[in-house]
Amino acid sequence: MPAEEFHEWLRREGRIVVVGASLAGLRAAETLRARGFAGSLTMIGDEPYPPYDRPPLSKAVLLGQAAPDRTDLPRRRAIDATWRLGVAATGLDLAGKRVRLADGEEVPYDRLLIATGVRARPWPKEEEAQLDGVFVLRTRDDAVRLHRRLKAAPRRVFVIGAGFTGSEIASACRQQGIAVTVAERADAPLVGALGGVVGAVAADLHRDNGVDLRTGVTVTGLEGDSVGRVRAAHLSDGSVVETDVVVVALGAVRNTDWLAGSGLGAGPRGVACDAGCRAFDFRGIVTDDVFVAGDVARSPHPLFGYQFLSLEHWGNAVAQAEVAAHNMISASSDRRPHMWVPAFWSSQFGVNIKSIGVPSMGTEIMITQGSLAERRFVGVYGHQGRVIAAVSFDNTRWLEFYQRLIESGSPFPVEFPTVDRRPEGRRPVPADFPDPSLPTHGPTVTLSGYSPADRRLVFTPSRPSPAPSAPHRPTDPRNPS
Repeated sequence: MPAEEFHEWLRREGRIVVVGASLAGLRAAETLRARGFAGSLTMIGDEPYPPYDRPPLSKAVLLGQAAPDRTDLPRRRAIDATWRLGVAATGLDLAGKRVRLADGEEVPYDRLLIATGVRARPWPKEEEAQLDGVFVLRTRDDAVRLHRRLKAAPRRVFVIGAGFTGSEIASACRQQGIAVTVAERADAPLVGALGGVVGAVAADLHRDNGVDLRTGVTVTGLEGDSVGRVRAAHLSDGSVVETDVVVVALGAVRNTDWLAGSGLGAGPRGVACDAGCRAFDFRGIVTDDVFVAGDVARSPHPLFGYQFLSLEHWGNAVAQAEVAAHNMISASSDRRPHMWVPAFWSSQFGVNIKSIGVPSMGTEIMITQGSLAERRFVGVYGHQGRVIAAVSFDNTRWLEFYQRLIESGSPFPVEFPTVDRRPEGRRPVPADFPDPSLPTHGPTVTLSGYSPADRRLVFTPSRPSPAPSAPHRPTDPRNPS
């Protein structure tokens, strides 16, 4: 079938399956319909809820300012989809073009979008993780359980990990007058995402708001009482913190387990794809019928040295989903790359934190507006003589300006009349990121090398599969584009 005929057939009669009833999955489905896709659309999600917004879970929901069931994502248009909610995808047959589900069914597709996102990293000691009072926070159900426990006025909440989620949880606790201890193996909060210079400001923010912040320590164990309720946390410095609520905020795990044996380039760092969101197979060869979007995607970015980036960003999920959907039903000549500049925000202890670019690539930082001491500033990161990122604390009005510098590859250090000439803004200093080989809690951008066939990940070739069924297939499957 000629390429033009195939794409016209795909638009009218083809089958598209989206695995992941997520922000990325929903926005992709809406884009498909908006661009004229009239074929069969199936949405698969492991949670029983339609797509909902996750950022409020660690903020407004924990504070009781929003009900968990009122966090559904707004619909931009009707998508006329078959919804398979509450059933997880358990396998992918690339050759047969089928998604296997936990209930034993198989869903055929002509084009597939993987938007399975991430899940909270659990406490590694399973017996301790099952103690009453030990929580993670990622899903709507997680938020309901944790909010209920916070409303019961615990004596103390113990948060493991001072990344963005851990810090937001600590902030919500203090806002409700709950005593909270935060333990972080790095020297300060947020250092994995923003470096030590900014991390020191975040540490002061924690302590000035009454958080018992413990840095440079790890949690060696959680202790339960005789009836299975958590009662204490043991730290590597020998100290013991009595607590009746523990929140594990150790970052995220990408949901790629179901792709084991599929033959895709999928592993702990995500699903590798090209700039057009097409997935790579385990040999590093691009596919043309499987696409990836959102937190689970691992894609190269030309603005950042073609590093493969995994981005846990709300805006990236939307932008990448729209690009993936456009490319899924477009001829090669009409496809476009995903070029969104990473951007992230957080609200904690009354301070609005926002970053653009990839701060964790920066080797130096320069405070260009405001003051670290006042906790109202803009810091610009440099890498190999160019501007690579910027972060603001309560000072977002400059970020659009610095985004243009990032996009144009402007030189670093910054030399503009707008640069604040206070002493701390006169010269760059080391950004003080931790050794990348050591785990820290909080990066929202993961640098994952240059090759989609990264040998540090283990891929299993796809298993032989039975011949696909005939209905709804292109007349010449050897020419899919």
